[in-house]
Amino acid sequence: MLLPLPAPGPLVIQPLFPVALGQVQLRPDPLELAAQLQALLALRGAAASNPDPGCAWTGDLNGVWQLHRHPLFAGLVATVAQQAEIYLQQLGLQPSQLALHLQRCWPVLSEEGQVVGRHHHPNAHLSAVVYLSGDGSGRSGVLRFWPQRQVNELVPGMAVGHRAPLQADPLPGCQDWLQPWVDVAPRAGLLLLFPSSLDHAVLPNDDPDDLRASISMDFLLTAPPLPEGHTPPEYLAPHPSQWQQL
Repeated sequence: MLLPLPAPGPLVIQPLFPVALGQVQLRPDPLELAAQLQALLALRGAAASNPDPGCAWTGDLNGVWQLHRHPLFAGLVATVAQQAEIYLQQLGLQPSQLALHLQRCWPVLSEEGQVVGRHHHPNAHLSAVVYLSGDGSGRSGVLRFWPQRQVNELVPGMAVGHRAPLQADPLPGCQDWLQPWVDVAPRAGLLLLFPSSLDHAVLPNDDPDDLRASISMDFLLTAPPLPEGHTPPEYLAPHPSQWQQL
């Protein structure tokens, strides 16, 4: 990509290398949504959280990591897979030259005060989150994203320090260059797609009357199955059908 040269005038800052966060507002059927929530509560059973009482209940740590095989969620999974292909296309990839694999699909249920700590998904390439609850206010706990490296910080740690040397009254828009994180508020039907390497966390649910419910999915990209004698692209793993277990 060749950047356009600036016209004569004041300094202009050009944004480079953005992180691609896909957002789609789905329209869940109210009856189907209610049935899905009931199914998740049944899968959680008597558990209130993960072993740490302050942590939300996450299905991947409690044996519920193949939610995509549950009939109630088949339609939702198909919709997310369709949107994932659109996401890949908008990144400039060719879905016909890829095979998209759903590795894991698990629920996350967060009661009042519960969180999910900062992490990323090193065994996947593309991650998705679909919210089954939330009103967009963020009261039930926002999803927080961190940059892998804060390149505009110039001095490491400066942007998250005790203000100095940051301006007390910054110029309009300049905080966008030094913001240490970005928050997204859950809303029922909201689908997010993002690189699995991106650090993220769920902040505390501050709404005593709202169970924060979401479904996470991890996708892996490989080459499609290839005829004998054809070689997969260098940076894509061959299709699993062409692997050999040892």
